[in-house]
Amino acid sequence: MSDTLEQAAAAMNEKMAGSDFSATAKFAIEGLGSIVLDGNGARVSDDEADVTMSADAETFQGILTGEVNPTSAFMSGKLTIDGDMGTAMQLASALA
Repeated sequence: MSDTLEQAAAAMNEKMAGSDFSATAKFAIEGLGSIVLDGNGARVSDDEADVTMSADAETFQGILTGEVNPTSAFMSGKLTIDGDMGTAMQLASALA
């Protein structure tokens, strides 16, 4: 299990604290693995989700730090979304 993924899951849990995100979303990070977010928070996992967002490590880190806008990353092809687009938009709002 990657320390990078563990640190990213911890950072997401901080950002998501107090949000009402209740769906299931997965970030698949190329070469590292996956993080699943749901009503219980973020954890390193490859469980099924309502939506899967895939990106390289650099794009993912940028989204996490706020340096990369998720919508812009999607529009430029750096972030791909498979599944429920509404869930992806809800997650983007919760992480903002």
